[in-house]
Amino acid sequence: MSHEEAVAAPPGNPALVGVPTFLVGSTALGLVLTGFVPATAGAASIPIIATATAFGQALAAVWAARLDQNAVAAIFGIFTGFWSSYAALVLGLTHGWFGIAPADAVRTQELFLASWLALIVLLTVASTRLPRAFTLLFALIDVALLLVLMGTAQGSTTLTTAGGYAVFSFVIVGAYLFLDAMSQATGGRGLPLGPPLRA
Repeated sequence: MSHEEAVAAPPGNPALVGVPTFLVGSTALGLVLTGFVPATAGAASIPIIATATAFGQALAAVWAARLDQNAVAAIFGIFTGFWSSYAALVLGLTHGWFGIAPADAVRTQELFLASWLALIVLLTVASTRLPRAFTLLFALIDVALLLVLMGTAQGSTTLTTAGGYAVFSFVIVGAYLFLDAMSQATGGRGLPLGPPLRA
């Protein structure tokens, strides 16, 4: 047995980058939605989301693809698209980059939210073969997107704020998944994630 075989490195885990960068952007978004900053500072989360979160998701997606972890690459790739397009939406509407009239801004936000809600619902269904914690995470993201979509469509700050609290609920699940990944990466045991909903 060669020295290299005897001390083979453990397989990489892209979640070590992907999950915490997802969490920091989600926390920032949740704080915006729940009114931590005034409505006039709605873009306050964009510096985190456009840099740390979007970049971290892209890095994790490429890392996962390099390891042939195709489902993981797909998940992080999807959220690369979500966070990047969210940053583009907010910056574009704020600065008039896309030629969208202010009167059409709400409809544009509804289009964004409905499109991503449809895809994340599809991801939630596909995740039922993963440990249950992942399905819970995606289901809570669905709830948050739905509440923010309804709040946007109805002009309801109550629903939008509820969407912000739903964001915090999936941040908690994501934090648990990060602790699981870090525990395993540092030689510990994984945390229980629950059996898949379907085989």
